[in-house]
Amino acid sequence: MLLHVIARGKIGRSPEGELVKRYEQRVTWPIKVTELPEQGGRTADPVTPFRTILLDERGEDMGSEDLAAMLSRWRDDGVREARFVLGATDGHSGEERAAADKLLAFGKATWPHLMARAMLLEQLYRATTIVAGHPYHRA
Repeated sequence: MLLHVIARGKIGRSPEGELVKRYEQRVTWPIKVTELPEQGGRTADPVTPFRTILLDERGEDMGSEDLAAMLSRWRDDGVREARFVLGATDGHSGEERAAADKLLAFGKATWPHLMARAMLLEQLYRATTIVAGHPYHRA
């Protein structure tokens, strides 16, 4: 299953960008990171079947093992792509939230966009190591 991170705005050459690259290179599942302009445009090309996960402050605070279990279940059910979407500065619209398969939050705090992207990539790496039985994640 392809893990597809879709984010508004450019991360550029920054400490957060280095973290994103580091974890992107460690993930053993197919992974793609797409940067879109800050405003407007389509989220991604249509692919089915896929699941859309919006990073959103109203989302579920999901533990790493639960995220791993969800991804593993989707993969085993034949889902070809999991799209993790980080919105623009104003977040996601009500329509986008309603259409998403999952809303995911990193706790109750509001995180800067660049940090959220780095945290997402680390969590995807952690989730895939959990599925693989690798000792990176120690519960």
